[in-house]
Amino acid sequence: MSPEKQYLKLCEQIIEFGEWIYNNRTGKRCLTIPNVTMHYSEDIPVLTTKQVAVNSAIAEIIGYLRGYTDASEFDRLGTKTWYANANKTKAWLDNPNRKGENDTGKIYGATAKDFNGINLIKKVVEDLVSGKDDRGEIITFWNPADFDKGCLRPCLMQHHFTILNDKLYLTSYQRSCDVPLGLSFNMIQVWFLLKLMCHVTGFKFGRATHHIVNAHIYEDQLEILKEQQLTRKPLKIKPKFEFTDKIKTFNDILIDNHVAKDYYTLTGYEHQGKIVFPFSE
Repeated sequence: MSPEKQYLKLCEQIIEFGEWIYNNRTGKRCLTIPNVTMHYSEDIPVLTTKQVAVNSAIAEIIGYLRGYTDASEFDRLGTKTWYANANKTKAWLDNPNRKGENDTGKIYGATAKDFNGINLIKKVVEDLVSGKDDRGEIITFWNPADFDKGCLRPCLMQHHFTILNDKLYLTSYQRSCDVPLGLSFNMIQVWFLLKLMCHVTGFKFGRATHHIVNAHIYEDQLEILKEQQLTRKPLKIKPKFEFTDKIKTFNDILIDNHVAKDYYTLTGYEHQGKIVFPFSE
């Protein structure tokens, strides 16, 4: 089943079988189901039933790999996604660890690059480049010791790589997923991380597996999803994604003066227009 069909089927499953759960952080109800698994092959898993900000999604995951801790750093790279969390989250605004405007604190890659003194990203990359798989090639962003040092706990929280002969596989774990707004981003990020690692290690693309523990639709998103996105049929297209010559080794992705668009080209992507879903802070 194509990634878009998996996405649309998930939306329908949440609507049919989901249970209403009140979320204390946002003060809203969510229609929720547990434990969903999606799979992505070598073709980029981009939706056509709505416009997806592909570059913003890729920029965000690159920012994680660089260990960014400031919303303006993510912005320069190609995504504005962190301004709200950095500047509008009351608990973070009141946190003495916050350094000032746009500071996100120790989130995602910043945690993985300094996980109790260990650089998990460097360890995994070096192992995969050398062809090593110790059954623990795991990049995790989840460290409870860092929760008070960042503006948001990680949602797409862990990535586990596996080598089988000449192919590389990735299993990613997501604790919480805003399906209408966030999942189209997260699908691309899981896929891109495996695509990138294959590119810099020489392994063939095996499969990306994406586990979501808590998949939900907020109550103020439900009618928009039903009336706009679920009334559309996926377009029969096959976008082509290619890396540019700016990226040959993993260290090339860390060059700070390169933006996300420097690293890839995407052609043949068509969509049926933007859909605006409310963002729950």
